[in-house]
Amino acid sequence: MKILLHTGKFKEVEKSGVGRAIIHQKKALDLMHIPYTTDPNDDFDIAHINTIFPESLLLAKKCKKMGKKVIFHAHSTEEDFRNSFKLSNAVSPLFKQWLKGCYGLADLLITPTEYSKKLLLKYDLDKEIVAISNGIDLDFFDVNKANPKEFRKKYGFSDNDKVVMAVGLYLERKGILEFIELARRLPEYKFIWFGYTAPALIPETINSAIRHKPDNLQFPGYVSSSELKDAYAGCDLYVFPTKEETEGIVLLEALAMKTKTLISDIPIYDDFTDGVNVYKARNVSEFEDKICKILDGKLPDLTEAGYKIAKKRDIKNIGYELKKVYEHVLEKDLIK
Repeated sequence: MKILLHTGKFKEVEKSGVGRAIIHQKKALDLMHIPYTTDPNDDFDIAHINTIFPESLLLAKKCKKMGKKVIFHAHSTEEDFRNSFKLSNAVSPLFKQWLKGCYGLADLLITPTEYSKKLLLKYDLDKEIVAISNGIDLDFFDVNKANPKEFRKKYGFSDNDKVVMAVGLYLERKGILEFIELARRLPEYKFIWFGYTAPALIPETINSAIRHKPDNLQFPGYVSSSELKDAYAGCDLYVFPTKEETEGIVLLEALAMKTKTLISDIPIYDDFTDGVNVYKARNVSEFEDKICKILDGKLPDLTEAGYKIAKKRDIKNIGYELKKVYEHVLEKDLIK
């Protein structure tokens, strides 16, 4: 059994969750000693495709003609495409049809969560869909391997500053406008948002909000995973005000780093329990209230309980799940 991990146009997705997922898959397959290639001209048995570019569709069609099995990794849905880039809401129905065209070529679909699986089941694809987390590299995201002092020094935070951190593209869906508002409401704390999106792709409402941000908020842009690791360890609270996700790898990173965490109370996180393994908020006022209570020590520390969730989604476990799916796809032909 040999897998083609399709990485075409990787540069376009490298800084997104999809890019991280591809990196995780490579490591997971290495850990499971599953042979793979990234060259579509090599010999392989299954094409595992993570992207939905036109060349991804063409590759899937070519594989089908060659008798190769195709797995599409459904990282994207119409629901998480909305409220993202310019005109995304207007073209989201067309985007859904494109997704159905790509995913309809698969012998099996993998999607990161049971929530995204439920969404895809409504697309009438008539495909087997398996939920497998994108996973987290616990060997890398280890709080004992981070340098929190370097993070504070680089961004000008004192030891006494209370630092609230977020990570994501500059998308309305990610809650960036809410994060800016929180910084404005809480001038006694420092706020920092890591990530970047080209201004030409961002609606003017977001570009304007970033230009007129309060002084206690920084937007350093995209940084390496190593720098993020230091930031998770060096901040006082990770806030994830997202409105829609298929999983959210950055949340797993924060939990793995035992960072205090406050997330949106949205359906995808129904398997997280407010006040047990994370804290949740439904609107800006609730975020404001819980940020203050967490940073003032008025709410219990849940980081150990959160870490247990990350531990279940360790890359080693994800590799085992992928192996089972690959074997299942190949065995379906044998059963026939």
